[in-house]
Amino acid sequence: MSRATPVRPIESYLRSLPKAELHLHIEGTLEPELAFHLAQKHGVRLPFANVAALRAAYDFGNLQAFLDIYYAVAQVLRDADDFYHLAIGYMQRAHEQGVIHAEIFFDPQTHTARGIAFGTVVAGLKRALIEAEHRFGMTHRLIACFLRHLSADEARRTLDEVLEHRDIITAVGLDSSEIGHPPSKFAAVFRHAREQGLLTVAHAGEEGPPSYIREALDLLAVRRIDHGVRCEDDPALMQRLARERVPLTVCPLSNVRLGVFDTMERHNLKRLLAAGLLVTVNSDDPAYFGGYVLENYLAVERALGLSRAQLATLARNSIEASFLDADARRRWTAAIDARTHDAPAS
Repeated sequence: MSRATPVRPIESYLRSLPKAELHLHIEGTLEPELAFHLAQKHGVRLPFANVAALRAAYDFGNLQAFLDIYYAVAQVLRDADDFYHLAIGYMQRAHEQGVIHAEIFFDPQTHTARGIAFGTVVAGLKRALIEAEHRFGMTHRLIACFLRHLSADEARRTLDEVLEHRDIITAVGLDSSEIGHPPSKFAAVFRHAREQGLLTVAHAGEEGPPSYIREALDLLAVRRIDHGVRCEDDPALMQRLARERVPLTVCPLSNVRLGVFDTMERHNLKRLLAAGLLVTVNSDDPAYFGGYVLENYLAVERALGLSRAQLATLARNSIEASFLDADARRRWTAAIDARTHDAPAS
């Protein structure tokens, strides 16, 4: 009879450590099993024979290779119940991994382009987020992202729909294919969003150059940089990010799967942390990249030899970088400190 592999003390510690997840695409939590279930429900034919074939396709050489499959699979999301099941599944798993607050991206243009009403998407997500708050005590923020490979005019039209749902949407972001689509393309759209009271974030410096990070800061006035790992190529930018406490929402497993780094051992997260940057650990599109937030923490702990103190700093950073109010940030930071102080040795 085989015995279950014992849980490492560090895994138990990380699971119990309060964390915020700040870089999570809800469409990227669509596990193959749910994708095929929804495909059958709606009579959609996926370009994969079965669950195993879909998982086998998750061998990406770059961001575009991932996005091609991501958009193909997203077509199974059709009604509000689909978005509800997608989101509540993520929230339950995140809760089990110690996530106490999630700031979730969604891509409205991916769905409205297929004839799915903006309100349908939001209704399903909202139902799940409210339920998760009641069931798990998890708080949330919802962030609508513009697809940067589409035009700024299309983003502006999407923003008009975002503004109709200000009760649930806190911020706007920028994602999709980075190369050739600098943040400056969307400066006017982001300015209008800020004028309407929305917060702003943007993907920059994943595959794109450090100049994209500068544009996101200076032209989009973002509160956070999503990814941002290319900042290391620009020492002056590194110093600015550290000095201004600009959060970076780093996604280690994603970075390796997409070839940003050859191996986890070569990831620069530990160097960024040592340089005083406000780096956080997140899962990006966990169904595609081999792990949710706990698996990302464990991966960097193993590969980079992070100490418990460094792991606790990453958790504290996630709270500081969140859009939680000051009282909530103080409360969760104190909980991390207490958990760290009381934790047994590995």
